Amino acid sequence: MKLAVHFGAGNIGRGFIGALFSQSGYHVTFVDIADQIINQLNEEKQYQVKLATAEQESMTIKNVSGLNNMTQESQVVEAIKQAVYLTTAIGPNILPHIAPLIAKGLAERVKDNDEKLYIIACENQISATDLLKGYIFEHLDSETKEKLAGRVYFFNSAVDRIVPLQNNQGSLDVLVEPYYEWVVETTQSIPAVEGMTKVSDLAPFIERKLFTVNTGHAVIAYLGYLEKKSTIDQTLADEEIVKQVQATLGETGAYLIHQYGLNPEDHSQYIDKNIHRFENAYLNDDVTRVGRSPIRKLGPN
Repeated sequence: MKLAVHFGAGNIGRGFIGALFSQSGYHVTFVDIADQIINQLNEEKQYQVKLATAEQESMTIKNVSGLNNMTQESQVVEAIKQAVYLTTAIGPNILPHIAPLIAKGLAERVKDNDEKLYIIACENQISATDLLKGYIFEHLDSETKEKLAGRVYFFNSAVDRIVPLQNNQGSLDVLVEPYYEWVVETTQSIPAVEGMTKVSDLAPFIERKLFTVNTGHAVIAYLGYLEKKSTIDQTLADEEIVKQVQATLGETGAYLIHQYGLNPEDHSQYIDKNIHRFENAYLNDDVTRVGRSPIRKLGPN
């Protein structure tokens, strides 16, 4: 069975990218430092992804296992040697910390494996994979870097799925919204993954997402917090806040339409669709979860 190594066994990793790989026929090895989750993955070998809808549909995610990158370094290196894909959903600030181990895995891999490996950082960060590549290359000698050419490929991506905070202590099951988008920048023919969309130029997609989904979500959270609302859907019940959010997304939309030649009517529908996503009461999404890390979210990069 084909192998995907995914750094980050949290709710986003299990409920989004890891689930797509499993549904595409891959065995998914999650790499994380959370012992309880890693142990459960190895014991139960499956979990449920539940959709935040009235029907609460669920799907069983199988062919999964876990490794602790702090205590099982050699096993992680071995997994990287065998993988088809290596992905992350771990937070942009953690990428420098996992780079040395990935570098070790790549250095060992290119000694005896000519098969192609595709590395994709699935983070809310522009050019996250380029950043990860830079961190990895800091730990490789020039000879190994040369060997990576034609064997290891780094693709930037844009990801979009709301995974709220949830009280799933002791359970691997994850609640997610039905909607998702995973856009990968490449012109190459790469192994198929269910739900992955390939594009030649990622910039319009990632900026549209960051300046609409993330911006809209954050603005709702900040305004809701000021008005002492608990959740995102409760906040959007306030018509005055909705008007402010629409005004904000009108400003970012004007930039996107000008910069990338987007169709104004299509983009207006995209804004409305996302506000409707945020209104999903079944997510029960805290304003504090969405609004946290403002320095990272509002920084120039």
